Amino acid sequence: MSEHGGMPGHGEAYFAVLPDHEAALAVAAGLPHTKTLRHPSGRPWLIGNWTDAEITVAEAGDARLALIGAHSRDTGRIEREAARLTGLASLDRLARTLPGCFHLVASLGGRTRVQGDAAGLRLVFHARAHGASVASDRADVLAALTGADLDERRLAVRLLWPVPHPLLHAPMWRDVHGVEPGSHLVLDAEGRARTRRWWSPPEPEHSLATGAADLRTALGRAVGARTAGGGIVSCDLSGGLDSTSVCFLAARGEAEIIASTWPGRDPADEDLMWARRAAAHLPDVEHAVWPADESPLVYEGLLEIDDPMDEPSIGMMDRARVLSHVPRLIAKGSRLHLTGIGGDQVAWCSEAHYHRLLRRRPLPALRRLRGFRALFDWPLGPMARALADGRPYRRWLADTAADLRRPPQPPVLGALGWDGAPRLFDWMTPDAEHAAAELIRDAARTAEPIAPDRGQHADLQAVRVCARIIRQWEHMSARAGLPMSSPFLDDRVIEACLAVRPEERVTPWRYKPLLVAAMRGVVPAACLARSNKAEASMDAADGLRAHHGDLMTLWDGSRLARLGLVDDARLRALSARPATPSLREAILYSTIGCEVWLRTLDRPAAAAAGAPAPGRPARPTEEETG
Repeated sequence: MSEHGGMPGHGEAYFAVLPDHEAALAVAAGLPHTKTLRHPSGRPWLIGNWTDAEITVAEAGDARLALIGAHSRDTGRIEREAARLTGLASLDRLARTLPGCFHLVASLGGRTRVQGDAAGLRLVFHARAHGASVASDRADVLAALTGADLDERRLAVRLLWPVPHPLLHAPMWRDVHGVEPGSHLVLDAEGRARTRRWWSPPEPEHSLATGAADLRTALGRAVGARTAGGGIVSCDLSGGLDSTSVCFLAARGEAEIIASTWPGRDPADEDLMWARRAAAHLPDVEHAVWPADESPLVYEGLLEIDDPMDEPSIGMMDRARVLSHVPRLIAKGSRLHLTGIGGDQVAWCSEAHYHRLLRRRPLPALRRLRGFRALFDWPLGPMARALADGRPYRRWLADTAADLRRPPQPPVLGALGWDGAPRLFDWMTPDAEHAAAELIRDAARTAEPIAPDRGQHADLQAVRVCARIIRQWEHMSARAGLPMSSPFLDDRVIEACLAVRPEERVTPWRYKPLLVAAMRGVVPAACLARSNKAEASMDAADGLRAHHGDLMTLWDGSRLARLGLVDDARLRALSARPATPSLREAILYSTIGCEVWLRTLDRPAAAAAGAPAPGRPARPTEEETG
């Protein structure tokens, strides 16, 4: 089918990378853009809409080099790298050393390389247009350019919870392809595309002390790359270890810092107490505390979302909350907002590491596992099954296809396994089940885990799932006028954490020991003593009661129901009972994310901007023009 929608217009941020090929001019004519950089041949190389603050470009001879995103503004180094560039493969060294989170694009000798990051915040997609491969940081741009049709099977996969690797990386349109994080794309002069892996996780060999020093350096550089140049920068300050660490590091930089705190509505929430404790040690930082009763609830504003997005996201549930402080911080002059998001995924790690440790160092592993069992109330039987399960990833993934309708598994099976087993919910149709199971089985034939060890695989999968949500929030926040950035998700920070022995990163007796050790001397000891975090469950429950009417409206004329993927009558019946105990869990999130995303494809922005819509040809095809 073809869904109405469109690529970003002249005001929407995106870029496209074109090969040094005769088709480049025709491709550029089909893409609305305000900026153009050229190959040495004069053909368009990099086109789109971006701000000067987010791009650094260097030229030397027939070499072109561009960094787009959050990066150190060391123009001299980038120019030197361009001057010494003799082959695109030599860019691996640059990509593995620069701080920040960015896309790296290069042109040399008629060949073009484009890559994002290892976490998945900076994604790369490619498709064929006018006889040549074209790349972009947005899948919807390529779908609109090529007239690609929505793939309902891939949409059915996004209804799963969770979505297993590698299915999360498949774009939502047929004939649009995703580049897996950690790989780069090369476009040659003949218009062909190929990918190659440039990043792999480090071996976890470092002690906690060594890793803490490395993390302190990496996180400091990540934050410093964003505060460099001064101005006013705002930071989340929830009182948790992650945001507090970012805030203290930012206060050491060149920018004037505003710490932003949204207190929770739950009287038992301790965030404000811890945030004020941290702010008391930052006398030169303005601490803005917003009224708790003005914080939007979960599920607020779902019917008004019009952000152009290239995939569904469960982050839509919190869009209003994420953007609620943007106008206030803009009024205070903030040019950039920093968050502590990603700290949970990198400073901690998966208990699945103990599956391997049990086989290598059984006695220490058993002591820790007993502690985890007491901490998380893991039942002994499922825990023993998880530890005994030695299935390789392909077998595990293939087996999940037959279990999509089973009740949720005990959490310990996911905690100690490759991942949580995906599930479909009652309101999803047999057609959705068949499509999702079919794609899972297809993927399982060739799937490789992100890392050979299930613990490291689980760590990286958690980072990538988080990054997909934050990627959309960053687009939304920038569109609202305030760019947002999360330094914990930088490659150098991730590497510093993954290099530490897992038994020192995750323990049942200490909370985030690596981050606490790294921040000693940066964050006061009194602020490092926190050993919990707010859950915001009261905000979610209140949001469901307050906005269940919007959910009812969402299911009226449901796009998912039109596609035959959900039973809208069941969804209306469930949403009419917001006190239903099962709704305390996030069972509706993936369905709402898909439904809202389909609605954004109906927006009239494409027609207003003169852009074609996904599912409709951007211009006559080669066959039509002969």
